[in-house]
Amino acid sequence: MAAVSWAGFAAGIAILVLTAASVFGTLVVPRATAPRLTVLITGTVQRAFLLVTDRVDDYLARDRIEALIGPVLLIGLLVAWVGLVFLSFALLFWPFVGGFGTALQITGSSMFTLGFTTPRGAAPVALAFLCAASGLVLVALQIAYLPTLYAAFNRRETLVTMLAFLGGVPAWGPEVLIRHELIDNKERLGWFYERWTEWAADVSETHTTYPQLLYFRSPKPLRSWVIGLLAVMDAAALHLTLSPITAPASARPLLRMGYVALRDLAETLGIVVDPDPDPADPIQLSRAEFDDAVERLRAVGWKLERNQDEAWKHFHGWRVNYEAAAYGLALRLDAPPALWSGERRKGRNEFIQPARPSHRVPLEGEKEKLLQAGAKRRAARRAAEHELHAHHDGEAGAPGA
Repeated sequence: MAAVSWAGFAAGIAILVLTAASVFGTLVVPRATAPRLTVLITGTVQRAFLLVTDRVDDYLARDRIEALIGPVLLIGLLVAWVGLVFLSFALLFWPFVGGFGTALQITGSSMFTLGFTTPRGAAPVALAFLCAASGLVLVALQIAYLPTLYAAFNRRETLVTMLAFLGGVPAWGPEVLIRHELIDNKERLGWFYERWTEWAADVSETHTTYPQLLYFRSPKPLRSWVIGLLAVMDAAALHLTLSPITAPASARPLLRMGYVALRDLAETLGIVVDPDPDPADPIQLSRAEFDDAVERLRAVGWKLERNQDEAWKHFHGWRVNYEAAAYGLALRLDAPPALWSGERRKGRNEFIQPARPSHRVPLEGEKEKLLQAGAKRRAARRAAEHELHAHHDGEAGAPGA
Protein backbone atom coordinates (compact mmCIF):
# COMPACT_ATOMS: atom_id res chain seq x y z
CA MET A 1 0.00 0.00 0.00
CA ALA A 2 2.88 2.33 0.81
CA ALA A 3 4.32 1.81 -2.66
CA VAL A 4 1.00 2.69 -4.25
CA SER A 5 0.67 5.87 -2.17
CA TRP A 6 4.17 7.01 -3.13
CA ALA A 7 3.43 6.30 -6.78
CA GLY A 8 0.38 8.52 -6.31
CA PHE A 9 2.67 11.16 -4.77
CA ALA A 10 4.78 11.14 -7.94
CA ALA A 11 1.65 11.35 -10.09
CA GLY A 12 0.44 14.28 -7.96
CA ILE A 13 3.63 16.21 -8.67
CA ALA A 14 3.25 15.60 -12.41
CA ILE A 15 -0.41 16.70 -12.41
CA LEU A 16 0.40 19.81 -10.39
CA VAL A 17 3.21 20.83 -12.75
CA LEU A 18 0.99 20.25 -15.82
CA THR A 19 -1.84 22.30 -14.30
CA ALA A 20 0.46 25.13 -13.20
CA ALA A 21 1.91 25.33 -16.72
CA SER A 22 -1.60 25.59 -18.14
CA VAL A 23 -2.69 28.27 -15.67
CA PHE A 24 0.37 30.47 -16.07
CA GLY A 25 0.59 29.96 -19.82
CA THR A 26 -3.07 30.94 -20.22
CA LEU A 27 -3.49 33.70 -17.64
CA VAL A 28 -0.08 35.16 -16.88
CA VAL A 29 2.37 34.87 -19.79
CA PRO A 30 1.76 37.92 -22.09
CA ARG A 31 2.32 36.15 -25.40
CA ALA A 32 0.72 33.50 -27.57
CA THR A 33 1.25 30.13 -25.88
CA ALA A 34 -0.45 26.79 -26.33
CA PRO A 35 -0.32 24.80 -23.06
CA ARG A 36 -1.34 21.22 -23.79
CA LEU A 37 -3.95 21.09 -21.05
CA THR A 38 -5.58 24.34 -22.19
CA VAL A 39 -5.65 23.12 -25.80
CA LEU A 40 -7.18 19.82 -24.67
CA ILE A 41 -9.92 21.51 -22.63
CA THR A 42 -10.67 24.00 -25.42
CA GLY A 43 -10.92 21.24 -28.01
CA THR A 44 -13.16 19.16 -25.76
CA VAL A 45 -15.60 22.06 -25.22
CA GLN A 46 -15.66 22.90 -28.93
CA ARG A 47 -16.28 19.29 -29.96
CA ALA A 48 -19.09 18.99 -27.42
CA PHE A 49 -20.82 22.02 -28.94
CA LEU A 50 -20.27 20.71 -32.46
CA LEU A 51 -22.13 17.51 -31.56
CA VAL A 52 -25.16 19.70 -30.86
CA THR A 53 -24.89 22.41 -33.52
CA ASP A 54 -24.18 19.96 -36.37
CA ARG A 55 -27.78 18.81 -35.93
CA VAL A 56 -29.20 22.36 -36.21
CA ASP A 57 -29.62 23.72 -39.75
CA ASP A 58 -31.06 27.15 -38.92
CA TYR A 59 -28.23 29.65 -38.43
CA LEU A 60 -30.01 31.82 -35.87
CA ALA A 61 -30.77 28.77 -33.73
CA ARG A 62 -27.13 27.65 -34.00
CA ASP A 63 -25.92 31.11 -33.04
CA ARG A 64 -27.98 31.06 -29.83
CA ILE A 65 -26.27 27.82 -28.84
CA GLU A 66 -22.79 28.85 -29.96
CA ALA A 67 -23.04 32.11 -27.99
CA LEU A 68 -22.44 29.95 -24.91
CA ILE A 69 -19.13 28.51 -26.10
CA GLY A 70 -16.97 31.35 -24.75
CA PRO A 71 -18.50 31.48 -21.25
CA VAL A 72 -18.63 27.67 -21.00
CA LEU A 73 -14.98 27.50 -22.03
CA LEU A 74 -13.95 29.90 -19.24
CA ILE A 75 -15.96 27.96 -16.67
CA GLY A 76 -14.61 24.68 -18.04
CA LEU A 77 -11.03 25.88 -17.67
CA LEU A 78 -11.61 27.00 -14.09
CA VAL A 79 -13.38 23.77 -13.10
CA ALA A 80 -10.66 21.66 -14.74
CA TRP A 81 -7.86 23.59 -13.04
CA VAL A 82 -9.50 23.47 -9.62
CA GLY A 83 -10.29 19.78 -10.01
CA LEU A 84 -6.76 18.88 -11.10
CA VAL A 85 -5.14 20.93 -8.33
CA PHE A 86 -7.46 19.24 -5.83
CA LEU A 87 -6.55 15.79 -7.15
CA SER A 88 -2.83 16.55 -7.23
CA PHE A 89 -2.74 17.67 -3.58
CA ALA A 90 -4.86 14.70 -2.50
CA LEU A 91 -2.22 12.44 -4.08
CA LEU A 92 0.54 14.45 -2.39
CA PHE A 93 -1.11 14.09 1.04
CA TRP A 94 -1.78 10.36 0.58
CA PRO A 95 1.56 8.90 1.83
CA PHE A 96 1.48 11.06 4.97
CA VAL A 97 -2.09 10.53 6.25
CA GLY A 98 -2.62 6.80 5.78
CA GLY A 99 -5.63 6.68 3.45
CA PHE A 100 -6.78 8.35 0.24
CA GLY A 101 -10.17 9.23 1.79
CA THR A 102 -8.44 11.14 4.58
CA ALA A 103 -6.20 12.83 1.98
CA LEU A 104 -9.28 14.05 0.14
CA GLN A 105 -10.75 15.51 3.35
CA ILE A 106 -7.54 17.34 4.23
CA THR A 107 -7.19 18.67 0.68
CA GLY A 108 -10.75 20.02 0.69
CA SER A 109 -10.29 21.63 4.08
CA SER A 110 -6.98 23.22 3.05
CA MET A 111 -7.74 24.28 -0.52
CA PHE A 112 -11.06 25.94 0.27
CA THR A 113 -9.73 27.27 3.64
CA LEU A 114 -12.51 25.55 5.60
CA GLY A 115 -10.26 24.37 8.45
CA PHE A 116 -12.39 21.40 9.59
CA THR A 117 -9.42 18.98 9.28
CA THR A 118 -5.89 19.70 10.44
CA PRO A 119 -2.98 17.50 9.34
CA ARG A 120 -0.19 16.47 11.72
CA GLY A 121 3.51 16.54 10.93
CA ALA A 122 5.81 19.04 9.25
CA ALA A 123 5.39 17.77 5.69
CA PRO A 124 1.56 17.59 5.74
CA VAL A 125 1.30 21.05 7.34
CA ALA A 126 3.60 22.52 4.67
CA LEU A 127 1.48 20.86 1.99
CA ALA A 128 -1.66 22.26 3.62
CA PHE A 129 -0.29 25.82 3.43
CA LEU A 130 0.80 25.28 -0.18
CA CYS A 131 -2.62 23.85 -1.07
CA ALA A 132 -4.45 26.82 0.46
CA ALA A 133 -2.18 29.26 -1.37
CA SER A 134 -2.71 27.43 -4.67
CA GLY A 135 -6.49 27.66 -4.37
CA LEU A 136 -6.41 31.38 -3.55
CA VAL A 137 -3.93 32.20 -6.34
CA LEU A 138 -5.94 30.22 -8.89
CA VAL A 139 -9.21 31.99 -8.09
CA ALA A 140 -7.50 35.42 -7.89
CA LEU A 141 -5.86 34.97 -11.29
CA GLN A 142 -9.14 33.95 -12.88
CA ILE A 143 -10.96 36.94 -11.36
CA ALA A 144 -8.24 39.33 -12.56
CA TYR A 145 -8.34 37.69 -16.01
CA LEU A 146 -12.00 38.44 -16.69
CA PRO A 147 -11.80 42.28 -16.82
CA THR A 148 -8.87 42.08 -19.26
CA LEU A 149 -10.77 39.61 -21.40
CA TYR A 150 -13.99 41.60 -21.54
CA ALA A 151 -12.18 44.91 -22.11
CA ALA A 152 -10.59 43.41 -25.22
CA PHE A 153 -13.98 42.01 -26.28
CA ASN A 154 -15.62 45.44 -25.94
CA ARG A 155 -12.88 47.14 -27.98
CA ARG A 156 -13.31 44.53 -30.68
CA GLU A 157 -17.07 44.95 -30.90
CA THR A 158 -17.11 48.76 -31.11
CA LEU A 159 -16.01 48.91 -34.76
CA VAL A 160 -17.98 45.77 -35.61
CA THR A 161 -21.12 47.56 -34.39
CA MET A 162 -20.24 50.70 -36.36
CA LEU A 163 -19.81 48.57 -39.48
CA ALA A 164 -23.45 47.49 -39.21
CA PHE A 165 -24.62 50.75 -40.82
CA LEU A 166 -21.56 51.26 -43.05
CA GLY A 167 -21.25 47.76 -44.47
CA GLY A 168 -24.55 46.01 -43.92
CA VAL A 169 -25.53 43.06 -41.72
CA PRO A 170 -23.87 40.70 -42.33
CA ALA A 171 -21.06 42.88 -43.62
CA TRP A 172 -19.97 42.66 -47.26
CA GLY A 173 -17.02 44.45 -48.89
CA PRO A 174 -18.79 45.93 -51.96
CA GLU A 175 -21.62 47.12 -49.70
CA VAL A 176 -19.11 49.20 -47.70
CA LEU A 177 -18.16 51.11 -50.84
CA ILE A 178 -21.74 51.32 -52.09
CA ARG A 179 -22.99 52.90 -48.87
CA HIS A 180 -20.17 55.42 -48.74
CA GLU A 181 -20.97 56.39 -52.33
CA LEU A 182 -24.70 56.66 -51.61
CA ILE A 183 -24.21 58.96 -48.62
CA ASP A 184 -21.52 60.98 -50.42
CA ASN A 185 -18.92 59.97 -47.84
CA LYS A 186 -16.05 58.56 -49.93
CA GLU A 187 -13.66 61.17 -48.53
CA ARG A 188 -13.96 59.50 -45.10
CA LEU A 189 -12.88 56.08 -46.36
CA GLY A 190 -9.23 56.91 -45.65
CA TRP A 191 -10.04 57.53 -41.97
CA PHE A 192 -12.23 54.42 -41.98
CA TYR A 193 -9.33 52.25 -43.21
CA GLU A 194 -7.00 53.75 -40.60
CA ARG A 195 -9.37 52.81 -37.78
CA TRP A 196 -9.61 49.25 -39.02
CA THR A 197 -5.82 48.98 -39.37
CA GLU A 198 -5.44 49.82 -35.68
CA TRP A 199 -8.34 47.49 -34.86
CA ALA A 200 -6.70 44.59 -36.72
CA ALA A 201 -3.44 45.10 -34.82
CA ASP A 202 -5.29 45.16 -31.50
CA VAL A 203 -7.32 42.03 -32.28
CA SER A 204 -4.22 40.21 -33.50
CA GLU A 205 -2.40 40.95 -30.23
CA THR A 206 -5.26 40.27 -27.81
CA HIS A 207 -6.79 37.23 -29.53
CA THR A 208 -3.49 35.39 -29.92
CA THR A 209 -2.55 36.14 -26.32
CA TYR A 210 -6.03 35.18 -25.06
CA PRO A 211 -7.34 32.64 -27.62
CA GLN A 212 -10.57 32.15 -25.64
CA LEU A 213 -11.69 35.50 -27.10
CA LEU A 214 -11.92 33.86 -30.53
CA TYR A 215 -14.94 31.89 -29.33
CA PHE A 216 -16.85 34.89 -27.96
CA ARG A 217 -19.50 35.81 -30.52
CA SER A 218 -20.89 39.27 -31.20
CA PRO A 219 -24.01 40.34 -29.26
CA LYS A 220 -26.07 40.36 -32.49
CA PRO A 221 -26.34 37.06 -34.42
CA LEU A 222 -25.49 38.45 -37.89
CA ARG A 223 -22.49 40.48 -36.73
CA SER A 224 -19.02 38.97 -36.59
CA TRP A 225 -15.50 40.26 -36.17
CA VAL A 226 -14.23 37.77 -38.79
CA ILE A 227 -16.81 38.83 -41.37
CA GLY A 228 -16.27 42.49 -40.48
CA LEU A 229 -12.52 42.39 -41.09
CA LEU A 230 -12.98 40.37 -44.28
CA ALA A 231 -15.55 42.89 -45.58
CA VAL A 232 -13.38 45.91 -44.85
CA MET A 233 -10.35 44.27 -46.48
CA ASP A 234 -12.44 43.40 -49.54
CA ALA A 235 -13.61 47.02 -49.68
CA ALA A 236 -10.02 48.30 -49.52
CA ALA A 237 -8.90 45.80 -52.17
CA LEU A 238 -11.76 46.81 -54.47
CA HIS A 239 -11.01 50.48 -53.88
CA LEU A 240 -7.34 50.04 -54.81
CA THR A 241 -8.07 47.93 -57.86
CA LEU A 242 -11.01 49.89 -59.29
CA SER A 243 -9.89 53.44 -58.41
CA PRO A 244 -6.10 53.33 -57.91
CA ILE A 245 -5.58 57.06 -58.46
CA THR A 246 -8.08 58.38 -55.92
CA ALA A 247 -7.91 55.47 -53.44
CA PRO A 248 -6.60 56.64 -50.04
CA ALA A 249 -3.07 55.64 -49.08
CA SER A 250 -4.37 54.04 -45.87
CA ALA A 251 -5.96 51.19 -47.86
CA ARG A 252 -2.61 49.46 -48.37
CA PRO A 253 -1.54 49.39 -44.69
CA LEU A 254 -4.98 48.04 -43.81
CA LEU A 255 -4.64 45.14 -46.24
CA ARG A 256 -1.14 44.29 -45.05
CA MET A 257 -2.03 44.48 -41.35
CA GLY A 258 -5.26 42.63 -42.04
CA TYR A 259 -3.78 39.59 -43.70
CA VAL A 260 -1.00 39.36 -41.10
CA ALA A 261 -3.65 39.41 -38.37
CA LEU A 262 -5.79 36.78 -40.09
CA ARG A 263 -2.82 34.47 -40.57
CA ASP A 264 -1.77 34.82 -36.92
CA LEU A 265 -5.30 34.09 -35.73
CA ALA A 266 -5.65 31.14 -38.09
CA GLU A 267 -2.37 29.73 -36.77
CA THR A 268 -3.67 30.10 -33.21
CA LEU A 269 -6.54 27.75 -34.09
CA GLY A 270 -4.27 25.35 -35.95
CA ILE A 271 -5.59 26.35 -39.41
CA VAL A 272 -2.83 25.82 -41.97
CA VAL A 273 -2.46 28.58 -44.58
CA ASP A 274 0.27 29.47 -47.04
CA PRO A 275 2.35 32.25 -45.41
CA ASP A 276 3.56 33.57 -48.77
CA PRO A 277 1.09 32.78 -51.58
CA ASP A 278 1.85 33.60 -55.19
CA PRO A 279 -0.39 36.30 -56.72
CA ALA A 280 -1.34 33.83 -59.46
CA ASP A 281 -2.52 31.14 -57.00
CA PRO A 282 -6.24 30.33 -57.35
CA ILE A 283 -8.88 31.84 -55.07
CA GLN A 284 -12.40 30.63 -54.34
CA LEU A 285 -14.12 33.90 -55.22
CA SER A 286 -15.17 33.73 -58.86
CA ARG A 287 -14.79 36.31 -61.61
CA ALA A 288 -18.58 36.36 -61.98
CA GLU A 289 -19.01 37.40 -58.34
CA PHE A 290 -16.43 40.14 -58.81
CA ASP A 291 -18.15 41.41 -61.97
CA ASP A 292 -21.51 41.45 -60.19
CA ALA A 293 -20.04 43.61 -57.42
CA VAL A 294 -18.53 46.00 -59.96
CA GLU A 295 -21.89 46.40 -61.70
CA ARG A 296 -23.52 47.19 -58.36
CA LEU A 297 -20.91 49.87 -57.76
CA ARG A 298 -21.44 51.31 -61.24
CA ALA A 299 -25.18 51.47 -60.57
CA VAL A 300 -24.71 53.84 -57.62
CA GLY A 301 -22.25 56.08 -59.49
CA TRP A 302 -18.85 54.68 -58.49
CA LYS A 303 -16.24 55.90 -60.98
CA LEU A 304 -13.88 53.24 -62.34
CA GLU A 305 -10.33 54.34 -63.08
CA ARG A 306 -9.08 51.01 -64.43
CA ASN A 307 -10.21 48.48 -67.01
CA GLN A 308 -12.34 45.78 -65.40
CA ASP A 309 -10.14 42.93 -66.64
CA GLU A 310 -7.06 44.58 -65.20
CA ALA A 311 -8.93 45.35 -61.99
CA TRP A 312 -9.77 41.66 -61.55
CA LYS A 313 -6.09 40.70 -61.81
CA HIS A 314 -5.13 43.23 -59.15
CA PHE A 315 -8.03 42.25 -56.87
CA HIS A 316 -7.09 38.57 -57.26
CA GLY A 317 -3.52 39.44 -56.29
CA TRP A 318 -4.68 41.13 -53.09
CA ARG A 319 -7.29 38.57 -52.06
CA VAL A 320 -5.02 35.56 -52.43
CA ASN A 321 -3.14 36.88 -49.37
CA TYR A 322 -6.06 36.67 -46.95
CA GLU A 323 -8.89 34.59 -48.41
CA ALA A 324 -7.76 31.17 -47.11
CA ALA A 325 -7.17 32.42 -43.56
CA ALA A 326 -10.47 34.34 -43.46
CA TYR A 327 -12.46 31.42 -44.86
CA GLY A 328 -10.79 29.01 -42.44
CA LEU A 329 -11.68 31.19 -39.44
CA ALA A 330 -15.24 31.71 -40.68
CA LEU A 331 -15.68 27.95 -41.08
CA ARG A 332 -14.13 27.02 -37.73
CA LEU A 333 -16.06 29.68 -35.77
CA ASP A 334 -19.29 29.25 -37.78
CA ALA A 335 -19.45 32.95 -38.66
CA PRO A 336 -22.64 34.40 -40.18
CA PRO A 337 -23.10 33.18 -43.78
CA ALA A 338 -22.20 36.47 -45.43
CA LEU A 339 -21.45 36.94 -49.11
CA TRP A 340 -17.84 36.28 -50.12
CA SER A 341 -17.10 34.43 -46.85
CA GLY A 342 -16.63 30.82 -47.96
CA GLU A 343 -18.39 27.57 -47.19
CA ARG A 344 -19.86 26.39 -43.89
CA ARG A 345 -20.07 22.99 -42.22
CA LYS A 346 -22.51 20.38 -43.49
CA GLY A 347 -22.86 22.21 -46.83
CA ARG A 348 -24.79 25.08 -45.24
CA ASN A 349 -24.20 27.78 -47.83
CA GLU A 350 -27.36 29.83 -47.22
CA PHE A 351 -25.63 33.16 -47.86
CA ILE A 352 -27.46 36.20 -46.48
CA GLN A 353 -27.39 39.45 -48.45
CA PRO A 354 -26.97 42.62 -46.39
CA ALA A 355 -30.24 44.54 -46.11
CA ARG A 356 -29.91 48.16 -47.18
CA PRO A 357 -32.20 50.86 -45.75
CA SER A 358 -34.23 52.87 -48.25
CA HIS A 359 -32.51 55.98 -49.58
CA ARG A 360 -35.22 58.54 -48.83
CA VAL A 361 -35.51 62.32 -49.02
CA PRO A 362 -36.89 63.96 -45.83
CA LEU A 363 -39.28 66.42 -47.47
CA GLU A 364 -40.68 66.20 -50.98
CA GLY A 365 -40.25 69.95 -51.50
CA GLU A 366 -36.52 69.65 -50.76
CA LYS A 367 -35.91 66.76 -53.14
CA GLU A 368 -34.93 68.88 -56.16
CA LYS A 369 -32.55 71.00 -54.06
CA LEU A 370 -30.85 67.94 -52.65
CA LEU A 371 -30.49 66.40 -56.10
CA GLN A 372 -28.96 69.61 -57.44
CA ALA A 373 -26.58 69.83 -54.48
CA GLY A 374 -25.53 66.24 -55.03
CA ALA A 375 -24.95 66.91 -58.73
CA LYS A 376 -22.76 69.92 -57.88
CA ARG A 377 -20.68 67.85 -55.45
CA ARG A 378 -20.20 65.12 -58.02
CA ALA A 379 -19.24 67.69 -60.68
CA ALA A 380 -16.70 69.22 -58.29
CA ARG A 381 -15.23 65.79 -57.59
CA ARG A 382 -14.98 65.05 -61.31
CA ALA A 383 -13.23 68.37 -61.89
CA ALA A 384 -10.76 67.63 -59.08
CA GLU A 385 -10.12 64.14 -60.48
CA HIS A 386 -9.60 65.58 -63.97
CA GLU A 387 -7.10 68.07 -62.57
CA LEU A 388 -5.35 65.25 -60.70
CA HIS A 389 -5.15 63.20 -63.90
CA ALA A 390 -3.77 66.16 -65.81
CA HIS A 391 -1.17 66.82 -63.12
CA HIS A 392 -0.18 63.14 -63.07
CA ASP A 393 0.15 63.04 -66.89
CA GLY A 394 2.21 66.22 -66.84
CA GLU A 395 4.67 64.80 -64.32
CA ALA A 396 4.96 61.57 -66.32
CA GLY A 397 5.85 63.49 -69.49
CA ALA A 398 8.21 66.01 -67.87
CA PRO A 399 11.93 65.83 -68.78
CA GLY A 400 13.89 63.77 -66.28
CA ALA A 401 10.70 62.31 -64.78
